[in-house]
Amino acid sequence: MPNTSLTCPHQRHWQQALNAVAQRLVNLPSQRISGRVVRATGMVIEAVGIQVALGDGCLIELPKNGIDDRANYAEAQVVGFSGERLYLMPLAEVNGLIPGAKVLPLGDGAPGSARRFPLGQTLLGRVLDGNGAPLDDLGSLDEAPRAPLATPQLNPLSRAPIEQQIDVGIRAINALLCVGRGQRMGLFAGSGVGKSVLLGMMARYTQADVIVVGLIGERGREVQDFIDNILGKEGLRRSVVVAAPADTSPLQRLQGAAYATRLAEGFRDEGKNVLLIMDSLTRYAMAQREIALAIGEPPATKGYPPSVFAKLPSLVERAGNAGVGGGSITAFYTVLTEGDDQQDPIADSARAILDGHVVLSRTLAEAGHYPAIDIEASISRVMNAVADDNQCRQAQAFKGMLSRYQRNRDLISVGAYQPGHDPRLDEAVRRYPKLEAFLQQRTDECSNLEQSRQALNTVLGNTVLGNTVLGGSS
Repeated sequence: MPNTSLTCPHQRHWQQALNAVAQRLVNLPSQRISGRVVRATGMVIEAVGIQVALGDGCLIELPKNGIDDRANYAEAQVVGFSGERLYLMPLAEVNGLIPGAKVLPLGDGAPGSARRFPLGQTLLGRVLDGNGAPLDDLGSLDEAPRAPLATPQLNPLSRAPIEQQIDVGIRAINALLCVGRGQRMGLFAGSGVGKSVLLGMMARYTQADVIVVGLIGERGREVQDFIDNILGKEGLRRSVVVAAPADTSPLQRLQGAAYATRLAEGFRDEGKNVLLIMDSLTRYAMAQREIALAIGEPPATKGYPPSVFAKLPSLVERAGNAGVGGGSITAFYTVLTEGDDQQDPIADSARAILDGHVVLSRTLAEAGHYPAIDIEASISRVMNAVADDNQCRQAQAFKGMLSRYQRNRDLISVGAYQPGHDPRLDEAVRRYPKLEAFLQQRTDECSNLEQSRQALNTVLGNTVLGNTVLGGSS
C-alpha cells in the first residue's frame, strides 16, 4: 500500500535527491588506483604506487576504530616527490598509521580535481578553518559554490591604478600615512604591542563592502577574543573569518592563508571592495619553512629555505585592484619582528614587496601611547597618488617637527635645551604635546578622513614649510 503521508512536494524533493545520488554513482570510475605507505618520518609520509600531481590531495587509510567496521581516512596533500616516491603531509595529526597503509587519490586523480573550497555570499558572518569547514555552529556549507584555491595571475598592466584614498578610521593613518584602495600594507611589530587591537579598529571602521580575516598561526584563544571583543557583532556581519591557529599542521596554516586570499579574490571578482586582514604573514612564512625543511630543502637565510621567499610575493601579489571599474582588495598583513628586529629576513622581504609599512613601537606601547605607531619609521608608498599636495606637505611638516623633537629629546629631558638658538626646534618643542595627542586614539573612537584632516590642520597651526603657510590658526 503506497505511503499517502508524503505530499507531492515531499515526493519531488526525495526524487530529486535520489536522482542526484544516481548521477554521482554514474560518474564514479569503474576502478580506483591506490598506492601504499613505505615511510613516515616526522611530518612527512612517503608513498609509492600512484601518480598524483603536486599540490593535490590523497586519503591515507588508517586502522578501524573498533566501534564499527569502517576504516578511517586521513587527508593529506602532495608536497613533493622524488622519482616514483611521493611526499605527503597530513592536514591533521595522524594516529595509528601502519606500514603499507593504502593511499587513495582524492577525486578522479586529475590535477586540481579534488581540492575545492566554499566561496560566496553565504559565507558572510561565518568562521571557517583552513579546509573551508565551519568552526561555528551555524550549519553546513554544502550549498555554497566551490572553487579551487589556485587562480590565474592578473596581468599587471590590466590592474586599475591606486587613486582613491580609503578611510580606515585611524587618525594617524588617515592623515599621515594615507592608504589607497587596493594597496597592500604591512603592520610591523614585536609581540604584545597592539597589532591585533589596531587590526580590529580597522576592521570595524574601514569603509569596505566585505572583510576577510585570516588568523594564521596565532594562539587559539585569540580567535574567539578577536571575533567577540575586537571584531564585534557588527564587524562579523560583513566578514568571513578563516582561522588556522598555531596548533594546526603547517599545511593547514599555509592553506588557511591561501584560502582567505581566495575568498577575497572571489568577492573582488563580484565587483566588491574588500578589506583583507591577515595575522600574520610571518606565521605563514614559518609554516612554509617547516614544510620545506621536512622534505629536505636546504636552509638559507637564518634557517629559511629559498621557497619561503618565493611564496611570500606569490601570496601578496594576489591582492590589489582588479581591472578598471572592477572590485579591489585592500590588504593589511601583520609582520612579527622577532626581538623587535626590523632587519629580520621575513620583515625585510615583506617590506620590499608591500606598498608601505606601519611600524609599531614597543617604547610607545610601554609608555601607554596607543596606537603605538612610530610615524618616523612608517611610510605609505602611494600617499602622493591618493592625497592632495597640501595634505602631503602637512604630513611632511608634522613628521619634520616630530623628528626634530625626538632627536633632541635627551637634551630636553636633562634641561640642557635652551630656547632661542634654533627657532624650528623651539616650534617643535612648543607643539609637541599637540603632536603626541594627535597620534593617540581610543579603541572605541573612530576618526574619519574629514575629521583627521581637520585635526591635522588644528595641530599644525601656522606652520611654515618653505614659502607656504600650512594649517589653520594655532
